[in-house]
Amino acid sequence: MPPTESHSGLRRAGIVIAVIAIVIVVSGIGIRINDHRQMTEWTEEQAIPAVAVVAPTLGEADARIELPGRLEAFARAPLNARVSGYLKTWKADIGTPVKAGQLIAEIEAPDVEQQLLQAEADLASAEANAALAASTAKRWQSMLGRDSVSKQEVDEKAGDLAAKEALAKAARANVERLRTMRGFMRIVAPFDGVVTARNTDIGELITAGGVSGRELFVVSDTRTLRVYVNVPQSYVRRLNMDTKAGITVPEHPGKEYPAAFVASAGAVNIATGTTLLQLTVDNKAGELLPGGYAGVSFELVGGAQALRVPASALIFDQAGLRVATVDAESRVVMKPITIARDHGSFIEIAGGIEATDRVISTPPDGLMGGSAVRVIEPAAKRTNAG
Repeated sequence: MPPTESHSGLRRAGIVIAVIAIVIVVSGIGIRINDHRQMTEWTEEQAIPAVAVVAPTLGEADARIELPGRLEAFARAPLNARVSGYLKTWKADIGTPVKAGQLIAEIEAPDVEQQLLQAEADLASAEANAALAASTAKRWQSMLGRDSVSKQEVDEKAGDLAAKEALAKAARANVERLRTMRGFMRIVAPFDGVVTARNTDIGELITAGGVSGRELFVVSDTRTLRVYVNVPQSYVRRLNMDTKAGITVPEHPGKEYPAAFVASAGAVNIATGTTLLQLTVDNKAGELLPGGYAGVSFELVGGAQALRVPASALIFDQAGLRVATVDAESRVVMKPITIARDHGSFIEIAGGIEATDRVISTPPDGLMGGSAVRVIEPAAKRTNAG
């Protein structure tokens, strides 16, 4: 083969190889560009949070509400001493039923007895002096008619009589006071009830007025009990005098005692946001104990339909209590809400959302209004669809 043809073949072979190499390089670059574009699209798609949405369910608002309360005796009277002395005897221990006026204890107070004897003697002396002054004034008054004495002397005797009568009246009042104090040596029940506390014993030194915060006895009327319960403000308007209520106590599980609505404080406590209500419950059987805990259930009036959302849908931050919803363009819309009642797994909403809203059931951290999201179907729906 001539040299010229050999060189020409080599050139053609080199050109072919070069073209093939260029094609391979260009193809690789295209593939890498396409892969990069796909990776970018995938990354951007993954950056958009995927959320599951639920529709608020419409259900009947609860016709009953259960709240903690406390039981108190209808009447409770701490009995303190009005005279100082020593406890002579007591007639009723804790748990003893008593009648109004029944003797519970006696105090031995010699000082009061001696003061009374002295006061009675002073009264006798004052009455004798007043009687003498009255006789003298009468006699001088008769002598004035015969001009035997002066008008000035008669007036002096009349003034002495008035002074002696005033002293007798003061002495009589002192005797009555001490007799009343002697009556306080007997501690009696102020009303029918039960002795619920005894904080003294025979021989103990009793001080008039008692030690601060300590009473000798406590008598309580437990035939009817008062029930006090703090009701959230949102429920107060649904309670009235016709409201039916029931009481339950831990010591009698499964048994409910009917209670009657009596009064409302008519104001909301600033610290708790609740209103204090008072009920009464019959306790003639003695099954309920004053001072104890009670569960109070009310039958609410004026019930209405309530929207419910999962508890996990709530967002609480510096902007307040809200839920995140998704609009038609798959963007987040934050809506402030008001809670009517917390049931634990779901929440009754008093206002802020509509039944047609798509609520994000579990909003991710950092979710903001206006953010784009990808809505995914619940697992149950995907399973059914498959």
